[in-house]
Amino acid sequence: MNTRKIIHIDMDAFYASVEQRDHPELKGKPVIVGGSPLGRGVVAAASYEARKYGIRSAMPAAHARKLCPKAVFIRPRFEVYKEISLQIRAIFSSYTDMVEPLSLDEAYLDVTQNKTNTPSATLIARDIKQRIRDQTQLTASAGISFNKFLAKIASDLRKPDGLVLISPEKALDFIAKLPVGTFHGVGVATEAKMHRLGIRTGADLRRWSEPALIGHFGKTGSFYYKIARGEDHRPVRNQRVPKSIGKETTFAEDVESVEVLAGHVRSLAQQVADRMLQKKGRARTVILKIRYHDFESITRSITPGHHITGPERISYYAVQLLQDTEAGRRKVRLAGVTVSGLDFEDEINKESKPGSTQTSQLSLPLDL
Repeated sequence: MNTRKIIHIDMDAFYASVEQRDHPELKGKPVIVGGSPLGRGVVAAASYEARKYGIRSAMPAAHARKLCPKAVFIRPRFEVYKEISLQIRAIFSSYTDMVEPLSLDEAYLDVTQNKTNTPSATLIARDIKQRIRDQTQLTASAGISFNKFLAKIASDLRKPDGLVLISPEKALDFIAKLPVGTFHGVGVATEAKMHRLGIRTGADLRRWSEPALIGHFGKTGSFYYKIARGEDHRPVRNQRVPKSIGKETTFAEDVESVEVLAGHVRSLAQQVADRMLQKKGRARTVILKIRYHDFESITRSITPGHHITGPERISYYAVQLLQDTEAGRRKVRLAGVTVSGLDFEDEINKESKPGSTQTSQLSLPLDL
């Protein structure tokens, strides 16, 4: 079996860096890209100067302004960001067709076999970073390893403009020292639960058996068991199949009436159903997201045991889930409807191909 060579490229403070590039007077200043701090805007991106004040994406813009009164707020220019993203993806494609974009500014590349016949993934990552800088005047950070989990972690270690390799020989020791909050799939709530169980690092996680982790975390426990041992067989997919389809809206004014809110939920369900129809998909789960006026967010979901298609069924379940919230008793600023557990007509009809190989063995030498 051959060990894979995976690169994770992540642009550094992408939206904010573009604005600083295009407006030189903003260089060195705390820049926040997003909505207005005078309204109900949200931070889409923050420059590294702004991050020093604790400002992060998805934070209410009004709160960000309190943290950094001197911050410069700029409306996003998504068409510009998309154009630059296409430039960057063209660079990726000159090395490999196995590119999995995660967003406009982030992607995995599998360069185990590559168009330049370069044996070193580290050299490829260095070349990609330099070409991005030359063509866009922007910096990117790169992580290199033998699976997606470690490559992504590596790209975060020395931002901005970082280049980090995690080799198979060093992987287990590296993972042992990692805080569990940095693990893929471990969110704030799961991290808190792990801490209550005495699991704070990869080494702590590795001491748990797979059945014990499944007992506490369900089937995801099996995933945690594997990544604590450096095992992540997820392939780099050059055609991403969406795991969910969703739509949400932030209201101009907080909504108090549950009847009015139900109308908004039905409208969102219609939009989700339209997108699902375009993709020839069907869902297993409906998820409702509610954000109250004080920014507390909750989700409710239902998996009825059969496939869900059409706006009527999505609306029915979403409105039912609304009854399990405090809508009508607490003001609501945002609502969202999502469907997940998706099957697509093309995928349903596609036969699985035999002979696929899963690789990420720690014992194999790797010329990264």
